[in-house]
Amino acid sequence: MKKNRLLLILTTIGLISCNQGSTSFSGTVGKETLISTKIDKSQKPSAKHNKNNFYTKYEYNQSDCTSLIIQNSFPKSGINYTDPNGKKYIYAVFWTQIINNTVNPIELTIDFPLDSFEIPSSSGNFMKLLVPSDTMTIDKEPMNDYGLKIKYFLDNNRYKSSSLKRTIKPKSSTAFYVVPLSNRGVRGTLRAGFSLKGQNLFYSVNNKEILSGKIDLPAPQSLLLKK
Repeated sequence: MKKNRLLLILTTIGLISCNQGSTSFSGTVGKETLISTKIDKSQKPSAKHNKNNFYTKYEYNQSDCTSLIIQNSFPKSGINYTDPNGKKYIYAVFWTQIINNTVNPIELTIDFPLDSFEIPSSSGNFMKLLVPSDTMTIDKEPMNDYGLKIKYFLDNNRYKSSSLKRTIKPKSSTAFYVVPLSNRGVRGTLRAGFSLKGQNLFYSVNNKEILSGKIDLPAPQSLLLKK
């Protein structure tokens, strides 16, 4: 009991000192600088538009003043997709950036379920989540579908299981696409993104959480969401 109390006190002190003297890292993917990871102190990790055009931004701090940041985009889409057999779908394109500000490499695994799921707010609407192997870079942000060759990807991957594995080096980042594909449009606005619980990654689509992968790093239990 005394040991647990001491660990909690040291973690709290560490987090306070991090907030007093933290520095930011500009996450990069390939040669493209994505955004500065310095966070507005008034900003909370909630569903709000911010100056970097991300829908949500989550920062997870460790006691050694390092952090892991997950940022999720707003959607882009051409809306309609017709497969080679003439079946019609609705799609959207999102992208996520994960920034590793820790001193250790991180092993990222995305593993979406093979089966589709029903969206709670849209009865009878079934959605499948797909993750292309392409890397998102900032120069693609103004493009339709964020520059993803969506028809080619869906023609060849709509029935397959969808997974992705990447290693994120210390003080580096990666960015990737997510494509929700459904049999009809969602009522209202479609919002989605990753968040972290322990080592597990969850992907939320209009408040429905789906276990979608994990992040392997030393002592994941020490990561605390910045409020």
